[in-house]
Amino acid sequence: MPVLISPPDLPNWVPGRVMSASDGLGWKGVSHRSYRYTGLDVPIPPMDHVMIVRYRSGQTPMERCLDGKWSKEACEPGVFSLLTHSEPSHWYWTQCIDVSHTYLSEALMCRVASDVMERPVAEVRLLDLLRAQDPIVTNITDAITQEAQQRGLGGALYAEALAMQLTVHLLRRYAAVTYKDCFVAGALPPGRLRRLDEYIEMHLHENITIEQLAQVAELGVWTFTKHFKSTTGRSAHAYVMDRRVERARRLLSQGLMAIKEVAFACGFSDQAHMTRVFRARLGVTPARLKKAD
Repeated sequence: MPVLISPPDLPNWVPGRVMSASDGLGWKGVSHRSYRYTGLDVPIPPMDHVMIVRYRSGQTPMERCLDGKWSKEACEPGVFSLLTHSEPSHWYWTQCIDVSHTYLSEALMCRVASDVMERPVAEVRLLDLLRAQDPIVTNITDAITQEAQQRGLGGALYAEALAMQLTVHLLRRYAAVTYKDCFVAGALPPGRLRRLDEYIEMHLHENITIEQLAQVAELGVWTFTKHFKSTTGRSAHAYVMDRRVERARRLLSQGLMAIKEVAFACGFSDQAHMTRVFRARLGVTPARLKKAD
């Protein structure tokens, strides 16, 4: 399997002047860099992100080789190129150009695709497009570029929201999606539910988030939440809380641990939290339950 490079590694293969970048801004799943390039003839190793190249100034004949096939277009401001992840490429152009790069992680693409398609996604690959025009793509990538340059309030959240919009649009028009396995709509397969149970049991003493469970289930958060409740009849939060109560009852009945220790071993924030949950669900306090046993 070829070694994949990340967006910050790109200047090692494509030397250019960095005009702006999202480095250090804490963005997740999306990043940005703008470059000023002279004419270049450069092979690029496969990347671990998809790349959208937005041409900002300058006009040049652009040649690119993907999978052994060369294509040639005239690229000028207002158009963009797409490069899928994990695909080596070779680029050749002769004129000076300014471009902005928007990078989307494979994990983000698959997570959003899982939510959109409502089934587990193995891979999302972008189409081979050296020259395309689409105001939605250019407007969103321009907004991402502007955010990297101006660094406004809530910038990471804003950039990630733009990235999700961009991903959905790419899925609609410029992507091929490969699914993981047979999946019954609205239900979690038994094997996936078993993995969730194992994960919950292993991490029950910790704070377990919906995002973590969705990742274990290999689904987006929205799709996971919907399918989990359809499968179990309970929300994921209620399901995890039931498991905490079950473990706590078992430990209390053994009488080997103090109530405070049981609370922390079962993932409650403190003894008072466990007491409130026990009263609400069982109608009895942990102290009384332990005494009865």
